[in-house]
Amino acid sequence: MQKFKKYLQIFIISFLLALHAMAVTAINYASPHYDEAIITGGEVKRMDKDGFIDAQNPADGPTRDVYFVYTRELNGTKVMPYRNEDTGWGLPLYFKFNSADVQAAAQSLVGEGRAQIKYYGWRIAMFDMFRNAVSVKKLKEGETRTNPIFSYIFYALTAVSFVVCAVFVRRKFKDEPSSNL
Repeated sequence: MQKFKKYLQIFIISFLLALHAMAVTAINYASPHYDEAIITGGEVKRMDKDGFIDAQNPADGPTRDVYFVYTRELNGTKVMPYRNEDTGWGLPLYFKFNSADVQAAAQSLVGEGRAQIKYYGWRIAMFDMFRNAVSVKKLKEGETRTNPIFSYIFYALTAVSFVVCAVFVRRKFKDEPSSNL
């Protein structure tokens, strides 16, 4: 029985660890991040549910225009495309309805020097996934990019939650001291 309790405790703590790892992944994807880069251009592409519309992928349903903002790092070695699409009322809850305004701001900053791009999501080229730009602003001389304070707070709360849960499970499975009758 003692061995079963030990394995059950390990299983529950492992399950809690996996659950908290998924929470950290969701926080990392949905919370805002900030990049400092030079905006090099932008464009609009017509897309449907299957991706870009071209000769190999003709439109077979409702289509939408998706804006893209192109940047390069300050040292000029790496480029990064950002999708600039409205989130509407969907997840994540940015309630972004101003992608045309963000695109206009990005286009006005082409060749103007450093810019801060606020975004969420990941860039995974293999799956044709792009970070979604939420806002763009020009950085003045000496100004640095913003830090994602709320993300740090959510990471800390998730870590504290895991520790509290793990301590609770360990105490629940702790051997009862034998009572002397």
